[in-house]
Amino acid sequence: MGGCAEAGDGTARRSRRTGRGRGVFTGAQLALLAGGFLVNLGTFAVYPYLAVLLRDRLDAGMAQVGMVLGAATLVQFASAPFTAAFAERAGLKRSLLLATSLYLLGAVTYLYGAGSPALTVLALFLSCGAGALYSPAFRGYLIHAAPPARRPRLVSAGNAAGHLGVAVGPVAGALFLHEPGRLFTANTVLYAVLAIGHLFLRPEPPGPAGDGPVVEPFRRVLRGLAVVPFAATVLTHYLYMQFYQYLSVYAEGRLATAGYGLIMMGYALGLVVLQPLLAGWIADIGHPTAMVIGFGCMAAGMTAFATGGPVGVAAGALAMSAGTAVLFLKNDLEALARSRRSATVTFGQQRLAVGVGALLSGVLGGRLYGVFERAGLLPGFWLAVAAQCVLLPPLLLAAVRGPCRPGRR
Repeated sequence: MGGCAEAGDGTARRSRRTGRGRGVFTGAQLALLAGGFLVNLGTFAVYPYLAVLLRDRLDAGMAQVGMVLGAATLVQFASAPFTAAFAERAGLKRSLLLATSLYLLGAVTYLYGAGSPALTVLALFLSCGAGALYSPAFRGYLIHAAPPARRPRLVSAGNAAGHLGVAVGPVAGALFLHEPGRLFTANTVLYAVLAIGHLFLRPEPPGPAGDGPVVEPFRRVLRGLAVVPFAATVLTHYLYMQFYQYLSVYAEGRLATAGYGLIMMGYALGLVVLQPLLAGWIADIGHPTAMVIGFGCMAAGMTAFATGGPVGVAAGALAMSAGTAVLFLKNDLEALARSRRSATVTFGQQRLAVGVGALLSGVLGGRLYGVFERAGLLPGFWLAVAAQCVLLPPLLLAAVRGPCRPGRR
């Protein structure tokens, strides 16, 4: 999968090699990494159980619940370029403080909205809005003023902190599954502590006068988009979300619930370990090479899922962990290298790509899953997704090769 996607990589890779491993995390970065873990801990203590919570509080069917969840998710991802542009103007520390305050307000609204469907929906949208602002501001602050040589380490550390929260959150939430009042009380305390903690973050220092990208008007939030990594991120999450969304349904009756939970926790912990360990190597390889490796691992994982047994599903999750560890990090690093915008806005654009991929997975993947389910050939669904992991990446590079020209980023 060669072509213009590697243009300009050589200089960036040489600069990364010269500085790899230098320096340590600052106190502010360590505090922020802890915050990223705790934010996802609180979020994913609730997220896996939202469908049940909304069904009970709204007294609605799953179709209506799905519409509410879909709308909230769309708002979170579609607004990311705008919230990132807001953070660029308002300041990263202020944006992080505002986001944690919105998380706190959402938790309080969940807590006191038990008897009110309107308050429950409001709490959901407050939490999604908080996530839309926190994610790009968190990543932007983490790598603010860091030289290119340190970016792989910092981005991978931020991802690892978030994935650790994703792994631990559902376990913590399960402890309060039948007592949502206690869950939201705990979340309220957690987000209050986080909001106070973010007050003590140092404001990010301004860059040198005249240095850095120009701040564009809000109407140009997609200006300077790094097309190749954006498209690769869409494809990555289109395929990844089919694993994340449909494996639980497929595993029902094939695996014990506890066993499936352990496998998914193992997947998330694999990302926590693998990405920081491989960060330097991932930074050095070209983007097409990363796509070959990453999507190849994903294809192997999807194929293993088709076996339907505990060993096959566990092996598939391990392969998916390796593949997504490479792709999640390399796509973001490539976007940072190619974008003409600030790191914060670039992360917001990448967040939009995640949302587009997830939407496509829900629309196209769900329909494909239904076709195989009705035919009684569900293992064939995973083989079809594995085939897409092999066939779609070279087609994507061929499709985006046109806009990629020498001298353009």
